[in-house]
Amino acid sequence: MSTTIDIQNYLPHRAPLLMVDLILSLDAHSVDTTFLIKEDNIFVDNGVFIEAGLIENTAQTCSSIVGQKYFVDEEGDVDENASVIGFISALKNVKIHALPKVGDTIKTKSTLVSKFVGDDYTLCTMSCQSLLEEKILLECEINLFIQKTISVAQ
Repeated sequence: MSTTIDIQNYLPHRAPLLMVDLILSLDAHSVDTTFLIKEDNIFVDNGVFIEAGLIENTAQTCSSIVGQKYFVDEEGDVDENASVIGFISALKNVKIHALPKVGDTIKTKSTLVSKFVGDDYTLCTMSCQSLLEEKILLECEINLFIQKTISVAQ
């Protein structure tokens, strides 16, 4: 997929916890996203996007690969009623080289290492990298658990 996509089509996150703006490319094995660091972001401290923000940005980027299964049907239509819950089950080999500042736009790239799909859940391991232009900010491997939940009508 080569056109930009609104990340909200693939994740349950909404402001103020949404840490990805657009999906630049997405297929079954990799994803590239962008995110503009704004001053009012909950992970900004003294003008700097802190480590927890980089990790959450990475997790949300990774989730979009798995999110395709739950949020978009076979015809490519978005399921407005999809409901999932996800957890970071492990972070491995985390290296944070630098932190971006307010006004910076970071690009995050993730590649699927392995995936196990159950009836209503998915476990996956992703290799990740966040960059500011060509400068590497973060490198890590992340394990995610994502499960479809049942929506309860109110």
